[in-house]
Order: sequence, then structure tokens, then C-alpha cells
Amino acid sequence: MREEYVEYETGNVGPADASKAPRYAGLATFARLPQQEQVGRADIAVIGAPFDSGVSYRPGTRFGPAHIRQSSRLLRPYNPAADVSPFAEAQVVDAGDISINPFDISDAVKNVEDAADELRKDGTRLVMIGGDHTVALPNLRSLAKDHGEITVIHFDAHLDTWDTYFDAPITHGTPFRRASEEGLINKEHSLHVGIRGPLYDRSDLRDDERLGFAIISTVEIENEGVERAIERMLQRVGDGPIYLSIDIDVLDPAHAPGTGTPEAGGMTSRELLRMIRALSTKNLVGAEVVEVSPAYDHAEITGIAAAHVAYECISAMAIGLRDK
Repeated sequence: MREEYVEYETGNVGPADASKAPRYAGLATFARLPQQEQVGRADIAVIGAPFDSGVSYRPGTRFGPAHIRQSSRLLRPYNPAADVSPFAEAQVVDAGDISINPFDISDAVKNVEDAADELRKDGTRLVMIGGDHTVALPNLRSLAKDHGEITVIHFDAHLDTWDTYFDAPITHGTPFRRASEEGLINKEHSLHVGIRGPLYDRSDLRDDERLGFAIISTVEIENEGVERAIERMLQRVGDGPIYLSIDIDVLDPAHAPGTGTPEAGGMTSRELLRMIRALSTKNLVGAEVVEVSPAYDHAEITGIAAAHVAYECISAMAIGLRDK
């Protein structure tokens, strides 16, 4: 009921009050936030994309949104690391899940784009929880209609700028190649962070640079430190509209075992959260946290990491909206 939710002096409605409703009870909305229809407006909406037909290895990310929501029950309304109460600063809601065709990737991509268009039409910013990384392409298509070329900050173990898999042009390994070819991304400012592991060929890196991305690898983060990585990131991305795309496999499997294509030698969850917080001064127009596959998770390790990552994205957006 409405009275279970915290109401702030700003007029925003926040999560269910944990002193009156146990965290383990009730619907598992993200961070126990109100559903969109309960509030009627949103500055920021968390939306699920239960889709995994674009994966090339382990399936199961269609169950990611529900897992992340369940793992988010312990999130609290004040973020001391960022010194912000994001749900007071912005009206944040859980907008449920997109109904996505599980059998036809082209139709699924259109489902996501249409849903993003509809949700964003009043200026709402989206934090999408997935779902596989295929959804990055329709999200960028939607955002480009309003913002033109978008700077992409892509946290991932993998480049996701390959051409095709089994002659399929749209998969979870190809979204940023298609986005670059379609003129959706800003080629002067886009960036991968956390890249590591074997590639098919040296030409993968040459192609990636041509498509408009710079790289901060985990080897560089290890050698130079996270503060230097943040400095390089902020220098690269500029001041234009930014889309934050986070594949949970950017984290080492010790921090995120529940994902489809794990790679050893990844970032820690602490490093990733720190880098997201550093973007609060930037114009974040959207974000996604993808590739959570709960069947491979243990004790909600991956789900908890993904929930905190999404929370930091929301916090950074809320600071940006407050300081506009």
C-alpha cells in the first residue's frame, strides 16, 4: 500500500519503509521502490529486459532482472560514498519488465527500442537490468533519436565489436559494432573499461579502434591503479551525453560467477563502484547492467554486485539531475 513507502519533503516517493515492512516480504521491486503505476511519474526508471536469445555461450540471463531485484532488497536510501539520497533527489520507480520476443532477435530488438522510446518520452532516464548485451543496440537507437551521437562507456571483459556469429549480425557480441556503423556513438569519446582475456586475432583491436573506442584494460588498472584509470576515463569521455553500459563480467569471476562468458583477471566490485561514482559530474542519459545469469550464481554474489552497480548508476544520475 502507498503508506508503506517513504515520502520525502521533495515530494518524491521512496522505497518501502524497512521499519514497517520486512525486507524479505512483499514484491521484489528494485530496492523495494514503488512501481511506476503507483507514482505516475519518474525521473529515473529501472526496467527489466528478460532476454538471452543473443548469447553465444551460457544461457540464462533472461532470469537476470528477477534475480537482481531479489538481490537488491538490502539496498538503503542513503549512499554515503556518494553523499546522496538518490530516491529523495529524484523520483525513481521500478517500471517492471519489457515483453520481449524470445524467438526472433530482430523483433526482440524492436521490442526493447519501442519500450525505451515510450518510457523516455517525458524525459525519464532508464537504468535497464538484463538480460544479455544485445539490448545495448536498441537502447542506443532510442537515445540517439533525442541526443544524436552518444558517448558510450562500456565496462566489460569483452569488446563486443565483433562482426557476426553464425552470420547473425545482432548478438550480445556485436552491439557496439552495429551502433558504430549506424552512427549512434561518438567515436572521439567512447571507451571500453576492463577489457581482458584472449581475442580471436590482433585485428580485433585494430577494428575496435576504427569503430571509435579507446581501451582501459584490467592490466592497466592493475599496473597504474584505479585513480589513474578514473583520470583517463574522465579525460576521454568529455561533457556530452553518456550511456553507461555495464556487463557484469567486467568483474572477476570471484566477484561475479553468475554470468555467461566469465574471464579471469577482472575488476573487483569495489573498483567498479568507485569508477561509476566518478561519473556523477557527467551527463548520464541512460545505463544498463547486463549479463547476470543466476543459474551460475552462488549466494547471490553476482546479483548483489549487479544491484549495487545499478544503485550507483541511479545515484550518479540523481546527482546530475540535482546539479543541473
